[in-house]
Amino acid sequence: MNHQRECPVETIIQVLGGKWKPMILWQLIESNKRFNDLEKHIPDVSQKMLSQHLRDLEHEGIIDRKVYPTVPPKVEYSLSEYGKTLIPVAEVMCAWGENHNKKKYEAPAS
Repeated sequence: MNHQRECPVETIIQVLGGKWKPMILWQLIESNKRFNDLEKHIPDVSQKMLSQHLRDLEHEGIIDRKVYPTVPPKVEYSLSEYGKTLIPVAEVMCAWGENHNKKKYEAPAS
């Protein structure tokens, strides 16, 4: 049996890859959110994809899902302590994206 360790870059792409997971992560860095709040802040995501990505992130230990004993049920999502270790990664990615956008869209020098 071959037990090679995964490439760390592959791992982060598996955990945070896709169009919506980084957006969910960024929203939860800002504050804890309910499902409907996430839908409002990420308007193009479908309910199905949002649900799936929240389950995936919870399974990976990145987010916590807290169910309050109320009627109707209230569920809130937050970064787990482990998920908070991704804050510096997200901040660096955001800064890189801002710099890349500036470079990409600045007018060429004449």
